[in-house]
Amino acid sequence: MELKNLNIQNPQDFTIGILGGGQLAKMDAQEAKKLSFNIITLDPDPNCPASLITKNLVAYFNDLEKLKLFNEEVDIVSYELEHIDINTIKQVIPEDKIYPSLNVLEIIQDKFKQKLFFQKKGIPVPFFKEVENIDEIKQYLPVVQKAKTGGYDGKGVVILQNEEDLKNAINAPSYIEELVDIEKELAVIVVRNAYGDVKVYPVVDMVFSKDGNLLDYLIVPASLDESIKIEVQNIAVSAVEALDGIGVFGVEMFLDKKGRVLLNEIAPRPHNSGHYTIEACETSQFEQHIRVLTNLPLGSTKQVIPALTLNILGDKNAYGKPIYKGLKEIMELDGVYIHIYGKKIVKPLRKMGHITIIDFNKEKLIEKAKYIKNTLKVVSN
Repeated sequence: MELKNLNIQNPQDFTIGILGGGQLAKMDAQEAKKLSFNIITLDPDPNCPASLITKNLVAYFNDLEKLKLFNEEVDIVSYELEHIDINTIKQVIPEDKIYPSLNVLEIIQDKFKQKLFFQKKGIPVPFFKEVENIDEIKQYLPVVQKAKTGGYDGKGVVILQNEEDLKNAINAPSYIEELVDIEKELAVIVVRNAYGDVKVYPVVDMVFSKDGNLLDYLIVPASLDESIKIEVQNIAVSAVEALDGIGVFGVEMFLDKKGRVLLNEIAPRPHNSGHYTIEACETSQFEQHIRVLTNLPLGSTKQVIPALTLNILGDKNAYGKPIYKGLKEIMELDGVYIHIYGKKIVKPLRKMGHITIIDFNKEKLIEKAKYIKNTLKVVSN
């Protein structure tokens, strides 16, 4: 059934399917269950985070038989990760049953194809070029080299400053991108439904750690001129509309020192940069995702209080069953909301959860964040 034609009278009669059972699917499920929608995930890990609160069908994403069973049990399908086998999915799930569409996913899975698409649509992107070999990179140094597929959370990206760095070059299909002189890294969540209605959240200021190029913390609203915020939001909306995207999209951008706003990349799903919306906005990104998938009206994206979000990462030497040291101490703080994803194994720098801090005083946000970073450690026994 086409999404526009959905008219759900009783949420208990409707089942949402999510490909992937990680933390994003878990948080989707938490919102779905508030309205009594059924939700089923498909993930190869029997102990995935979503399995803590909802039914998980244990299977790999290219398992045709399990996908057929999954498809029979659900009324609508989405996904919480980009790295799924599109060709297999196409054989099983009708194109009017999965959102965002597989056409959107096909563009986004290949980051080079994604860049080409947005360039042709007039969306501002950094200079980029496909490369066949390392020698071809030399004439463009310094550059950023990116794997076309498979990269996430800083993986599949290397900065090549000089010829000495070429020993670290990615040995896989890749492209190069100008090394942008970054003033700020920004993100914005865009929601678009089947009717083309759009809601956009406030612009987020992202700060990345040097360890693993993972998000260290984000703060929202970003400290920017209002004109730049509007430009960022307009570019983000234009990019999602160019895709004809239906769903929730995390749009990452650069503001460079020349004042250019450039699209970095898009995730066709709820995004780390939108976790703050659970506590700080009238409607969270996860509730919006459920609203889109069930053809319910989009909610308000109004932010009601400033927020800062930190990732909870595994210790550099941790591997095994996680132990959360300092949990009691940080739970004594006001305005601190802890989300532990429930991953059974901690690994170095693995995302084990996140913390959102809310406060009308920005200095207090940063002060609490520093205390939490020094206090909470995820180690192994």
